[in-house]
Amino acid sequence: MPLTLYRRAHFNAAHRLFRPDWSDEKNREVFGKCSNPNYHGHNYELIVGVKGPVDPETGFVMDIAKLKQLIKEQVVEPFDHKNLNLEVAEFADLNPTVEHISEVIWKRMRPFIGDHLNLEITLYETPRNFVTYDGP
Repeated sequence: MPLTLYRRAHFNAAHRLFRPDWSDEKNREVFGKCSNPNYHGHNYELIVGVKGPVDPETGFVMDIAKLKQLIKEQVVEPFDHKNLNLEVAEFADLNPTVEHISEVIWKRMRPFIGDHLNLEITLYETPRNFVTYDGP
């Protein structure tokens, strides 16, 4: 029977929600204060879930130390205290909504998670606003 292993992490990052092909007025209308030209920040809370069978030899779904290191390398180091729009390559042409950020995190981590395991990303932008993404 499969189980889900979870690891929690956090990072702080700034971003601006906007479309360069829209006017400032339309960006404000659609994205509100999140379209501030001077950016704004969040204290993101990340929960990574890895679901699969328990290995009979180790008793692990996945080695939690490896998952911790993977989150550090693929998410915390590249995103923490960064301006997502300006400093994270994936957002050069992608609006850094919480939806898109969770997809980018999933795509960064997926190659390092065994094919026999499912990966789920839950990302809290605020204590009340969050998304869950588990792949295409």
